Formats: sequence, structure tokens, C-alpha cells
Amino acid sequence: MSKNNSPPISQKAPGHVAIVMDGNGRWAQARGKSRVFGHQAGVDTVRNIVSHAAKSGTRHLTLYSFSTENWKRPEEEIQALFGLLRSFVHRDLDRLHNEKVCVKVLGNKNNLPQDISKILQDVESKTRLNSGLNLNIAFNYGGRDEIIRMVQNICSQVANGSIQIDAITEKTIASFLDTKGQPDPDLIIRTSGENRLSNFLLWQSAYAEFVLTDVLWPDFTPADYDAALTVYSQRKRRLGGVEL
Repeated sequence: MSKNNSPPISQKAPGHVAIVMDGNGRWAQARGKSRVFGHQAGVDTVRNIVSHAAKSGTRHLTLYSFSTENWKRPEEEIQALFGLLRSFVHRDLDRLHNEKVCVKVLGNKNNLPQDISKILQDVESKTRLNSGLNLNIAFNYGGRDEIIRMVQNICSQVANGSIQIDAITEKTIASFLDTKGQPDPDLIIRTSGENRLSNFLLWQSAYAEFVLTDVLWPDFTPADYDAALTVYSQRKRRLGGVEL
């Protein structure tokens, strides 16, 4: 028999965890509050989980905070979300920097309000040399939009002769994605009981493990995060190979 060359099965903790933070609106409505109130509570959960993930040894954490589809929401809610981003950065940027968190923003930056673009640029610039947790904020992000931008950029490189068509590989594609230089997510967590990917990390999630929880995002605790990691640790990750 020929030697099996499939990747080894790994039971290690995930190096890259991605989270679809869902349920802020329903959490607020259950309490007779506005959706904005739910988003405010969700920001507090973000603070707790980012801090806990860093302490637990997670190397990469990606949070889905505002999708390309979220522009369909009421203008009042969109502006409130932008306001929460502004206040989060004002309150937390120095702390994140002191904790050596490196923040990268994933998503399309072309159609954002000028002050929001400036805020995101400042966050990336201030923390880019930090060596702690790599925190990806997916803001104005959509997996299909990311793939379109990747294809456009590669086609441009082919047109000017920088890339030969027959030299394009998975590694080439990865180098043009928003997550360039980072490993694909090992684990994707979705809160609130929904069972869909919602246009999140479509290319990168090819072999990710999924943990779906009914917990609404504002109620998601470090214990829930640890529970998801425990579930992940019990999975057999064959990555297309077989278990021997």
C-alpha cells in the first residue's frame, strides 16, 4: 500500500476562531427595548469575549460586526451602529493597544462614511505591530464581495503581466483576500440559534468546524466560549483525508 499523505488529525485548541454575533435585536425585544439597546449590550459582550479569548490562548479572533447586507436595515439603526463603533474605539483602543492586540479590519472600505474610514485606519495603524491576539473586525464585510474584489485584483495583475493565469493557485487567491497572511478559521461559532453562514468567510471556511448555540449574543459569556472550544476539541478534523 502507498503511504497515506493526508493531513494529521489535530485535537489542539483552535488557533483561529470566528464568530457570527447574532441575536442583539431579539435580546432587546424580549426586554421591551429597542434594537439599538441590544447592540449596546452586544458591545459589552465583545469586550468580555475579546479579553477572554486573548487570555485563553486564541491567536486569531474574527468578529462579524457589520455585513454588506446590513445596509438594508433602517437608517436609524445603521447610524446607531456607527455610533457604537465610534464609542468602542474611543473607549477601548488604548486598552487593546496596551494588551498588545493587533486589530485588522476586514471588508470593503470604499463606501463608508469618511470619519468611520478614518477611525478604522487609525485602529489598524496604532495596533499593527502588536504581537498579542490578532483581532479581525469584519465591518462592511461580505464573503461574496470579498471574492469579487479578489477576482478583480487578480485579473488586474494578469492584465499587466504580473501574474500568469496558469500560475494561479489557492495560495495566490488567499494572498488577495482580506485575511491575507492569516490561517483560515478552525472554528466558527454562531449565536442565537440560527443555522446559516450568512455570507461570512466563504472561501476561508471550507474546512472550518461549526458550533451553533441558542444563546443570544448579549448573553454569550466566556463560559460559552470555552464550551464551544471543548466541543471543537472533540471533533475529528480529517481535512478531506481519512482517520487511520
